[in-house]
Amino acid sequence: MTQVGRPHDDLKKGIKMRKSILGLSAVLLTTLATPAFAQEEDSGLKITGSVGLVSDYRFRGFSQSSEDPAIQGGITATTDSGLYASVWASSISFAGKTEMDLVAGYSKELIPGVTFDGGVLYYLYPKHSYDSTANTDFFEPYVNLSTTFGPVSAKIGANYAWKQSALIDANGDKADSIYVHTEWSAGIPDTPLGLNAHAGYAKSDAFPGGPDGEVFDYSVGATATYKMLTFGVSYVNTDVKKSLGKEALGADGGVVFSLGAAF
Repeated sequence: MTQVGRPHDDLKKGIKMRKSILGLSAVLLTTLATPAFAQEEDSGLKITGSVGLVSDYRFRGFSQSSEDPAIQGGITATTDSGLYASVWASSISFAGKTEMDLVAGYSKELIPGVTFDGGVLYYLYPKHSYDSTANTDFFEPYVNLSTTFGPVSAKIGANYAWKQSALIDANGDKADSIYVHTEWSAGIPDTPLGLNAHAGYAKSDAFPGGPDGEVFDYSVGATATYKMLTFGVSYVNTDVKKSLGKEALGADGGVVFSLGAAF
């Protein structure tokens, strides 16, 4: 997953909020570990999970954790028919300090080597939703196509969010949002190492479009795996100009480290 966090108003104002990640970490470890060992291999239903720590949670180039570490984790249920559902969560530095992404989708190989994946994302901020009248939650449908070329995997995709109450422009009017992206990855033969790259373009008069309505983001990185553990390092950046508040948005270039475990 991709991963995701929402309104940048707090970041634009330079508000640095403290968060506790230990409680969320315990919850995620408990909820992820149990189902992973309880799955039925012959039932057509597969349940997988993951938990990890990142040095900075970046969503489409923007920091969602005030450039501080974040704990993350998720659980996914997949059927033989291609239907799947997942829940992913991360600590953040705004909107109640917790983000949850609920996903329902369908994946199918269209032709040999080319796979279609489509569904709907729902961005949810549980604590903030109960404690505030501000709208933060919204839906975002998506479609992806992926393929492989030997050791190289490639994906292109698009996400579109229609006008909703959580997507507001500078005048307070509802706005839509579109995001197109591509991801590439390759394993280095006979090693536990991998390389990856990402590029994305967002257009929106609401916060996904940044301070001027358009944002290009990119990242390049490498991973190393050992059994169920994966260590990653990436360089992440956007084209948001410093004159538009780059540092306050957490959109400046930076190196992000990650450590994750899959179950």
